[in-house]
Amino acid sequence: LLAMLNDSYAREWLAYYQSWLGAMLIKGPMKDAVAQELGLHATEELNHALLLAKRIIQLGGTPVLEPMGWLEASPCAYDAPADPYVAVLLDQNIVGEQCAIGTYKALMDATQGRDMVTYNIALFILNEEVEHEEDLQGLREDLDLMVERGSR
Repeated sequence: LLAMLNDSYAREWLAYYQSWLGAMLIKGPMKDAVAQELGLHATEELNHALLLAKRIIQLGGTPVLEPMGWLEASPCAYDAPADPYVAVLLDQNIVGEQCAIGTYKALMDATQGRDMVTYNIALFILNEEVEHEEDLQGLREDLDLMVERGSR
């Protein structure tokens, strides 16, 4: 359980940085709306890391101590925002949210009926990750429509 929590904790730090940095670097149509959404997501990812760290400590563990350890522990990839075009950043973050959704479903499966505190933390985070994915998908669809209409 501690390993699963630490993997999730590491994922949240990477997701925070990816969202935060992407919001700073973004370029292209709808950049302001997407930057605002990524900034909000970054704040929520950081809050998820805080919840997970507290739970890890409550269970007698130690959160991953080194940022390099986040890359090793995270079940989800870190996609550096090397290409700051809005569509690329949206696609990268959608993939990250989809991975997070799977991660928290697995954590819920592992704790259901055994550890309701961790289960409820995972459920809370899962709900926010689903909302993140839906928000980003909606922005991606809006961008596609804008680009499609602009090319007519």
